[in-house]
Amino acid sequence: MSNAHLRDTLRQMLAVLEEERQALAGLDLDGIVGATHDKNRLCGTLDAGDVVELDEECRAMLETARRLNEVNRQVRNIIAANVSRRLDALTGAPQLYRPGGTYALTGSRA
Repeated sequence: MSNAHLRDTLRQMLAVLEEERQALAGLDLDGIVGATHDKNRLCGTLDAGDVVELDEECRAMLETARRLNEVNRQVRNIIAANVSRRLDALTGAPQLYRPGGTYALTGSRA
């Protein structure tokens, strides 16, 4: 894959990650699913290409895509946690897992 083709694919990935962020913010399920399909397609394009010597522009776009993807992942996790909390409140069921919670050790150390 040439640097020009890689740059084009990375630009598309950045656009898709931005669309995903907007879909997450608006809780737009169709947009979220569409972004997931687009990201998978673009990852396939990136995987199919031969490794090239990355120029500064490609490195910068890769780092930006990595950061955007991480932010989107964190937003998805926050949404999932809020949904779980609301469902637990409706059903009266206790949370089985609480992030940062304390857990008792079972068994003893000799």
